[in-house]
Amino acid sequence: MSLDASALRADFPIFSSWDGARPLAYLDNAATTHKPVAVLEAERAFYEFSNANVHRSVHTLGERATELYESARERVAGFLGATDPAEVVFVRNATEGLNLVAQAHGRSRLGPGDEVVVSVLNHHSNLVPWQRLVACTGATLRVLPITPGLALDMDAAARTIGPRTRIVALTHKSNVTGTVIDATAIAYLAHRHGAAMVLDAAQSVPHLPVDVGALECDFLAFSAHKMCGPMGIGVLWGRRALLEEMPPYMTGGEMVREVTLEGATWNDVPWKFEAGTPNVAGAVGLARAVDYVASVGLDQVAAHERALSVAARGGLDAFGDVETFCPADGPNGIVSFRLTDIHPHDVATVLDQDGVAVRAGHHCAQPLHAALGVRASVRASFYLYNDHDDVARLFEALHEARRFFRRGHPPRFDRGLGS
Repeated sequence: MSLDASALRADFPIFSSWDGARPLAYLDNAATTHKPVAVLEAERAFYEFSNANVHRSVHTLGERATELYESARERVAGFLGATDPAEVVFVRNATEGLNLVAQAHGRSRLGPGDEVVVSVLNHHSNLVPWQRLVACTGATLRVLPITPGLALDMDAAARTIGPRTRIVALTHKSNVTGTVIDATAIAYLAHRHGAAMVLDAAQSVPHLPVDVGALECDFLAFSAHKMCGPMGIGVLWGRRALLEEMPPYMTGGEMVREVTLEGATWNDVPWKFEAGTPNVAGAVGLARAVDYVASVGLDQVAAHERALSVAARGGLDAFGDVETFCPADGPNGIVSFRLTDIHPHDVATVLDQDGVAVRAGHHCAQPLHAALGVRASVRASFYLYNDHDDVARLFEALHEARRFFRRGHPPRFDRGLGS
């Protein structure tokens, strides 16, 4: 069954409340997605009818809030194919989840001579934490390259992941090229040498079916705001045995079992990693977002996005003066590109005047842009509420941008890289 984007768009207030001169063609979904009424109402209902701190109170509101919070954890676990809700740790976003793994898991495992394997595809949030960690432990960072077809180089992975590898930290789906890696095959290579597999799934969980059991990863992180959920809430999933071994990442209230003036003992997982008052409303909103996306069907979402991005790439390639950056097996909901003689920021600003929202910059993936031979790109990224009219609007606005700058108008906009 095909996805009806126009019907889904009615669930998102932004499209009816947009006050621009032209209707909104929102193509910046890899950065963040819009929120349906169901998610907005779930958050509001929590604050109106169930607002209390969790785990600390025996009064009715406290128990109600705790039930909502923990049921959200169960819902997320089921969505990821996890059998144990205690393996779901609520964090602020994927970035915090990845930093948690680097510090709480990686620091105790790494020393001189050990290796962490990353990829040129990685977002900065799954690269910089490992750079800092190897710098202070004496370990070595090894980087997997990409093929000319923009796939992860599996031959290089087989050569690089070896007896000294302790952690393999990769992006599941690139936020620039849309490349989806064979995570299960990489996990096999990692586990053969006793290494842990860490996945940044910020771009995959919202867009295609993800099952942590099938992926055979050890840790996986994603952000709610990239899948119709609230900002400020994310998930780190980790194998319980590894979470049990790890020390806390932050200390304070809730994550302790007993505190004296001489010391403290830690709470059970997952609460050991959830210091302080959590974002309960965010967790409630995330659970509702999970229900919403699941009701649409991630297989349908993936197919819909692929069709739109294939159409976008085909039209962009027809321009002649546009270079696209997509994997050889076709785009997966993301099309990054550049016009040969117009800076990406200038392109994006002119597009915005026509109501077309795209991203311009290095997208927090500077090493990948260096591998592509450019400093920045324009990115159009699709989601379940986009349709072929949005693709047509993109082409129309790009024609206008070309006409504007080639009539002799100087670029008017800041040329910094941005993120």
